[in-house]
Amino acid sequence: MSRGILYIVSAPSGAGKTSLVKALLKAEPALRLSVSYTTRAPRAGEHEGRDYHFVSREHFLEMASQGEFLESAEVYGNFYGTSHSWIKGEIGGGRDLLLEIDWQGAAQVKKHFPDAVSVFILPPSAHALRTRLTGRAQDSAEVIERRLAAAAEDIGHAVEFDYIIVNDDFDLALQELVAIVRASRLAASRQIPHLAALFAEFLPATP
Repeated sequence: MSRGILYIVSAPSGAGKTSLVKALLKAEPALRLSVSYTTRAPRAGEHEGRDYHFVSREHFLEMASQGEFLESAEVYGNFYGTSHSWIKGEIGGGRDLLLEIDWQGAAQVKKHFPDAVSVFILPPSAHALRTRLTGRAQDSAEVIERRLAAAAEDIGHAVEFDYIIVNDDFDLALQELVAIVRASRLAASRQIPHLAALFAEFLPATP
């Protein structure tokens, strides 16, 4: 059985990452979302175990002290982390997983899974990003300004990713994201072991 592929998708807040990931998972049912742990409160429409594992700050820090997390980071005063043992088991079992995390988490994941496929989502402009953050009416004006200030640093790390997508036209950005997922599965390094029997039909038998 071939190993699964670990996909990483990162973006500054408001770039449309979450909407793109949801649409990707619908288009690619075999791809599963890795559910991270977080200390922040659930947002409207979010559910325990589907979007995040919502835990207390004390519980999170205890898990971290026991080395449970593959990656963890503090973002806007809240902690986020991904279970190392669960990711390793799923990939080893041949299942494809997607991690929706920030650039700091992506860098940590790459140290443990260097063959992970990483994608960075960019907004089409600074003005568009401000408009999106304001329009979703989830954060205060102060939080929005903090997110905009952090976006510049986030975008500065886009060069560390394997692929970059500009989310100007949502449907086009989704097509590009789906194309990356499908192309990764067709890489020769993955196809050759999987198609060993087919290759054997055309290669001369060893005397």
